[in-house]
Amino acid sequence: MKSILLVFASLILAAKLSAQQGIHEMKSDSLPWTASHSGDMKFEYYLPKGYDAKDAKRWPLMLFLHGAGERGDNVQQVEVHGPLKYIKAGHDLPFIIVAPQCATDHLWNSDSLLLLLAHAEKTFNVDEKRVYLAGLSMGGYGTWKLGLCYPEKFAAIVPISGGGDLLDIILVTPEHAAALKTLPVWAFHGAKDPVVPVDESERTVACLKKFGGQEVKLTIYPEAMHDAWTETFNNPELYSWLLAHERTNAVSGNR
Repeated sequence: MKSILLVFASLILAAKLSAQQGIHEMKSDSLPWTASHSGDMKFEYYLPKGYDAKDAKRWPLMLFLHGAGERGDNVQQVEVHGPLKYIKAGHDLPFIIVAPQCATDHLWNSDSLLLLLAHAEKTFNVDEKRVYLAGLSMGGYGTWKLGLCYPEKFAAIVPISGGGDLLDIILVTPEHAAALKTLPVWAFHGAKDPVVPVDESERTVACLKKFGGQEVKLTIYPEAMHDAWTETFNNPELYSWLLAHERTNAVSGNR
């Protein structure tokens, strides 16, 4: 009788386990999806002295990304800091400069920036081997993001007072890996920055060097706070450094 009860109990337990397994059975499915974004991105641009749209001469292009304080719908805000401010102070720069404005309460979006870059390359006489990217604060983050994810598009990048997503380096796609290793980077940060800690730049630069970045450097201003950009953009050495670099595997703006 006892053995019959044990067998019966075993059958009940097996039935319960089978039922539980049925309840927790894992299934899979897929969802086809599409997504689109639209908007209107205002931008200012500067054409260097001697630029002639009818001339065959091609010019370097700098894409400049401002910080959070310049967001809005007054596009002249992009002149508050950076290369356009430097030009307004009476200096000449041999670059086409394109400076978009990010909308209020938005962050830089790589997809829209790539569309703007393609538009600029189609509209202006751009030397596609010498396309540069620079940005400060929120634009420093945007510069890291765009540069790390699409390194083949830029001859050099200059992120200021920002930081990058290390996964963009660690999990770089095979088709971008070689270009990322050869992307020249000159980052800047203030040692006393109370807004974006200096280690944001330090850890990104360290990770990129560990990945195999061949020309990556970081300048830290010992007494600077968040504003590491005024000294940077007022330094003629920055522009000479940019112009010394070309992207040999540059691709057409229609990519």
